[in-house]
Amino acid sequence: MTYVDGFVAPVRVENKQAYIEMAAKAAPIFREHGALRIVECWGHDVPRGKTTDFFMAVKAEEGENVVFSWITWPSKEVRDAGWAKVMADERMKPPAEMPFDGKRMFWGGFETMVDEGEG
Repeated sequence: MTYVDGFVAPVRVENKQAYIEMAAKAAPIFREHGALRIVECWGHDVPRGKTTDFFMAVKAEEGENVVFSWITWPSKEVRDAGWAKVMADERMKPPAEMPFDGKRMFWGGFETMVDEGEG
């Protein structure tokens, strides 16, 4: 089964295009280093909860939306090697101004349990 990295980050609404551009630049680099698929999603139908929700999880501020992203890899071993290569790749130098607040972003690696359907 594949291995999945998942990410959730707050992005100011006015930074949406800058985020898309950053993600579009990074995606082929991840693919080059072993990723099978990179998906970046802009919050569209994200309800506010009473106890917890995506916005609370990233401590979203007024004027921010939530981005939900994932990268699939053939295995954890390919993922670990791929991340090392991505982080060492000169093309992954961060922009002068990041389009999101990385301090409020969260992420994790996941073993796939069920994978039904395309992609």
